Amino acid sequence: MNMHTAVSAFERDGFVAIPNFFSAADCASLIARAKLLVDRFDPTDHPKTTFNTSRVSMFSLLFVYHATVNKPLLRTKQDAHVGDEYFLNSGDKIRYFFEEGAVDPATGKLLVDKSVSINKIGHALHELDPVFREFSTRESLKNLARALGYISPRLLQSMVMCVYDLEPSVGQAKFFFASLKNPKIGGEVPAHQDSTFLYTDPPSAIGFWFALEDCTPENGCMWFAPGSHKKYPTLKRFIRDGPSGTKFVDLPHDSADPDSEEFTCVPTKAGTLVLIHGQVLHKSSHNFSDKSRNIYTFHMIEGDRPYDNLNWLQPTEKMPFMDLFNS
Repeated sequence: MNMHTAVSAFERDGFVAIPNFFSAADCASLIARAKLLVDRFDPTDHPKTTFNTSRVSMFSLLFVYHATVNKPLLRTKQDAHVGDEYFLNSGDKIRYFFEEGAVDPATGKLLVDKSVSINKIGHALHELDPVFREFSTRESLKNLARALGYISPRLLQSMVMCVYDLEPSVGQAKFFFASLKNPKIGGEVPAHQDSTFLYTDPPSAIGFWFALEDCTPENGCMWFAPGSHKKYPTLKRFIRDGPSGTKFVDLPHDSADPDSEEFTCVPTKAGTLVLIHGQVLHKSSHNFSDKSRNIYTFHMIEGDRPYDNLNWLQPTEKMPFMDLFNS
């Protein structure tokens, strides 16, 4: 797919899947790097913040494709506060979040080996890790940002998800790197807009979603409501509430009921980049297959548009949002 065709489809539909945007070698390199990061991670002083799949809590939308819930599995209010701080202040760091069930709620100790306990790594991989930084700042991505009309694009909120599957034949943990689409149990993500979480005025957020494995209807590929980015304003905001809290706020609108939208299934092969407009409604289904669905993702906003200081993720003096064109 050439650049003009891709941009035209994106502007029309609010999303576009660009096949063969990156190589099988890139997939292998990113997976290997994520495994190395986990190997180097020392959990000794970690607050043992865990993540689990749940559709019940609206907080499940925070990680967009991943249906994850920030759930400190801790023993005291003070510990829970530390866990919330660990999450909310992760925008300029590489931090680690555990699988639910990996931590003993009574003692805070790991119940499984560290190598199979990590669920998610975020949120400044694109800044701080050399492998992810090189991948995230390639000329091909800069050219794409220019073609989309961005003047001063900023990158933020990069994430990998770590999923482990046990190989019965060898009794060893097999490393996966995914968007919470565990084989058989990967959760459903309800329809949402990315601008809910990364709000600028006017909206400018775009998700860059890199398929590291084939994503199918069986293992939880994405679904989009084509053209919904032109029909709906930002419907909700996810904002900070006090020094370490968060909440959702419904925004007034006169649009039609988004629940009435018809969604299109978008399977993707490994090596595909999916661009996701911040206003387009999208979702994913349960993974009922025996295959994982592995991805890497980051977001881009226009640097010359006001970034709301109530957004959950904030730039810091130490690390302003990455200037893509000068990186």
